[in-house]
Amino acid sequence: MPQKVHPYIPNMVPEVQEKMLKVIGANTVDELYSCIPDEIKLKEEMHIPKALTEWELRRHIEKSLNKNTGANEYVNFLGAGCWQHFIPAVCDEINQRSEFLTAYAGEPYEDHGRYQALFEYQSLLAELVDMDVVNVPTFDWGQAAATSVRMAGRITGRKKILMAKSVAPERSKIIMNYGSPELECEFVDFDIKSGLMDLEDLKAKLNYDVAALYLENPSYLGFIESQGPEISKLLKEKKALMIVGVDPISLGVLAPPSHYGADIVCGDLQPLGMHMNYSGGQAGFIATHDDETFINEYPSRLFGIVPTVKEGEYGFGDVAYERTSFAHREKGKESVGTQTALWGITAGVYLALMGPSGIQEVGQTIMQNSQYAVQEINKIQSVKGSLFESPFFKEFIVDFNKTGKTIEEINQGLLECKIFGGKDLSKEYPELGQTALFCVTEIHTKEDIDYLAVSLKGVLEK
Repeated sequence: MPQKVHPYIPNMVPEVQEKMLKVIGANTVDELYSCIPDEIKLKEEMHIPKALTEWELRRHIEKSLNKNTGANEYVNFLGAGCWQHFIPAVCDEINQRSEFLTAYAGEPYEDHGRYQALFEYQSLLAELVDMDVVNVPTFDWGQAAATSVRMAGRITGRKKILMAKSVAPERSKIIMNYGSPELECEFVDFDIKSGLMDLEDLKAKLNYDVAALYLENPSYLGFIESQGPEISKLLKEKKALMIVGVDPISLGVLAPPSHYGADIVCGDLQPLGMHMNYSGGQAGFIATHDDETFINEYPSRLFGIVPTVKEGEYGFGDVAYERTSFAHREKGKESVGTQTALWGITAGVYLALMGPSGIQEVGQTIMQNSQYAVQEINKIQSVKGSLFESPFFKEFIVDFNKTGKTIEEINQGLLECKIFGGKDLSKEYPELGQTALFCVTEIHTKEDIDYLAVSLKGVLEK
């Protein structure tokens, strides 16, 4: 059957496609997508329904959305990368202003106010992570981590990356995909009792081919990695870099990674004033010390404050613009890509509003709530409230292996109680068996946690 040429889809003319494929050395269009895993490719024809009128489309969308049950209707204990935190009203008030809502690209002469807002965000976040330089946000934590790893590869001239096995699987896949084919990744095991990195395994895999080690603290599995100084010392002996992914809201109570030797710090801004939008509201950040070697490897934009021709007057603009792909174009080290500048501005508003005392209070409240939750869950027969012996921040693994029930069954029972239970880890970490990652933040009340414990007990007794 001959291919139908659609007037609004470019490069559909067979002759044009053939010429393009010949230039890039591919035989078919499908070859361009060979890197996509086969199991996630659509195998059948897309059955696209007929076009709807504007009113019909609106009714269809509203009907579909009404099927969704949100975290405002059920009590939510899900986390694992997108967390429910309190959002001060001023965050939404500022980020919905028309001057900021379309926060994208632009030039200093037309975007002076937005450049200043992003400079303030960078300054506030730099203070929180105790680093000197912070970028305009990337898409999410995964991209920030992947870019950090690529930066480390260019800085050291090495090709091997070590990653803690406790890194979020979704992020590790992004890192490996983004780093290929130049970088080779290898996992470092964690101790099954404490969750902490296995230092003997790290020593065995660490050599002068390693560009960097990437770990997360608090980890995806909830525990706090307390071996930072020892890990940093091992890396420095081999002249490898230490990259630490961090939940920024934890830094009101935990030491920032820069204090135990991190060369690059990255993470997600979502806890700092962003709503959970179907797992949206994500924005990745990267931070380093004021070192030209590192600064010149940032692909994303950096904003600074500079004096103008008028004495006493200052302006805001790009720092080291010539290092970006905007300047180098196709010869750039890495594409700048789309920036989530609006969420950077929102994070700046949140940090300015909370201040050091507010961030500390939020962190303390989260830890008190999560400790109380584990205490109450531990009262349930055959359940271990925290799988690992190490301390944790807002997320912790609950061990249900002795209950005789699967996490799927338990979560289904909790849904009947109008509770979103913990994330099922049995597929991502089969060695942990029937375990689930629960998340407790400052939005959870004592009543919420008590209701979870009572509901869990009831589900397990059925």
